[in-house]
Amino acid sequence: MDLSRRELLTMFLGAPIALAACRESSVRRFPEGEIVGANWELGHVLREGRNFEPGADKWQNVGIAIVGGGVAGLAAAWKLKRSGNNDFAVFELEKETGGTSRSGEGSPVGYPWGAHYLPVPFRENIDLIELLDEMSLSDGKTETGDLIIKEQYLCREPEERVFYKGRWYPGLYLHVGESEDDKRQLAAFEKQINNWVNWRDGRGRRAFVVPAALGSDEADVTSLDEISFGDWLRQNGFTSERLFWYCDYACRDDYGLKLEQTSAWAGLFYFCSRVRKSGDESQPFITFPEGNGRFVRHMADKVRDHIKPSHTVVSIIPTDTGAEVICLTNGELRGFRCGKVIYASPVFTAMFVIRGFAERPPFNARAFHSNSWFVANLHLKDRPVPRFARDFPLAWDNVIYESPSLGYVNATHQKGIDHGASVWTYYYPMCHEENGRTKLLNYEWRELADVCLTDISRAHPEIYDLTERVDIMRWGHAMISPTPGFIWGEDRRKALEPYRNIHFAHTDLSGIALFEEAFYHGLRAVDAIIKE
Repeated sequence: MDLSRRELLTMFLGAPIALAACRESSVRRFPEGEIVGANWELGHVLREGRNFEPGADKWQNVGIAIVGGGVAGLAAAWKLKRSGNNDFAVFELEKETGGTSRSGEGSPVGYPWGAHYLPVPFRENIDLIELLDEMSLSDGKTETGDLIIKEQYLCREPEERVFYKGRWYPGLYLHVGESEDDKRQLAAFEKQINNWVNWRDGRGRRAFVVPAALGSDEADVTSLDEISFGDWLRQNGFTSERLFWYCDYACRDDYGLKLEQTSAWAGLFYFCSRVRKSGDESQPFITFPEGNGRFVRHMADKVRDHIKPSHTVVSIIPTDTGAEVICLTNGELRGFRCGKVIYASPVFTAMFVIRGFAERPPFNARAFHSNSWFVANLHLKDRPVPRFARDFPLAWDNVIYESPSLGYVNATHQKGIDHGASVWTYYYPMCHEENGRTKLLNYEWRELADVCLTDISRAHPEIYDLTERVDIMRWGHAMISPTPGFIWGEDRRKALEPYRNIHFAHTDLSGIALFEEAFYHGLRAVDAIIKE
């Protein structure tokens, strides 16, 4: 885009930071790097509406076609394999599976390109616990049946810190300098959260639980989806700037949306769904240097012979007995005749891929809005020196209070590598940008790397000298947007039903982009097919 550096930094980071950055010397060492990953140009072939027809000798049969190799698609494949079904194939657009849970390999450790943790599931989430057991992550159960995860896989301390006015402080909620009213409002907010954690409907269901499908659908809960989280805070008398920032950060972190863009249901889900009972801490995090790439790699390894990478599904033609799936791979069209399809790609793409869907839609696929992010991995030759002796030390999650980004995750933290080279993963949701997706896909590597380094330099001025490489992935359709009215809207619920012989399975169907939700929907689709 034709922007000056000052205009670019103002757009991403705000005028004060842009002005300060442009006042500094422009003769700074700039690292190498490139744009990597997601092939959005190939994905946009679907929008062209072309007819695709493989040659007569380019067809083969497969029992179940799984369209999409993200968490939902891999979970479906993993479930089929465990049930003894080997007549399936996973078609993946990219060269690698995993979607936004993909990871990279490097030195001294691997690193995430998106999702980077999984909270320890409640004992009721039997299927997910089976996966963790299979991965040898568990170490038995407590007397009450709760899962025990081996210590080396739980996020080590310190977990989080926040940078504010030149200093690092522990945690994510900013306590330093808080007023008595701030304290009172935080306590009142926590009381509200505890009330919702303990809430049960007439059938004993929680208001918020993972997976979300197991939660209550009574009006006391569903009505929360009608307003934004910001409106909910104000309606309950909250005005504290610190509390609003904390809740806004939560929405940006899990949903890629600002506070005012997020459904109140989704906002409360963030705080309530992973707490067993009032007074408890949220479930601890399972994490690895490479983030959730460890989980997708495990599932992919179990079904490796069934995965067809670089196979872009360009058309699905429902038939009376199944469906025909047409793929574009290496410039060639190939066809697969199958009995069932598990559509584990973002739901909005259905209207471009499934023949007849747009003409007689079973639900409004356009209602499934996704948001965009960019993720940067910084390869550091050494760590920054603390600016003050009393600064809170480098943590796993490092957040800059006055930044629209989410800060960075330190990949070497979990391995206990506290000195020397490291990889920092920086996250920036485009929720502050109007037409953010279009703009994101037009920015070049140098521009986005400049945003990332400028942002981090407010906390670490030496970041330019320490960073040897910055690679960037642009996620044009990173995650579903739980805006007001979507979670409990008619379109999401209709999409849970199969369309002829096609079963939808994607985290979009929960309205919240979490590993647990994608995993659940992959298994749900398989169960539905088995029962038919």
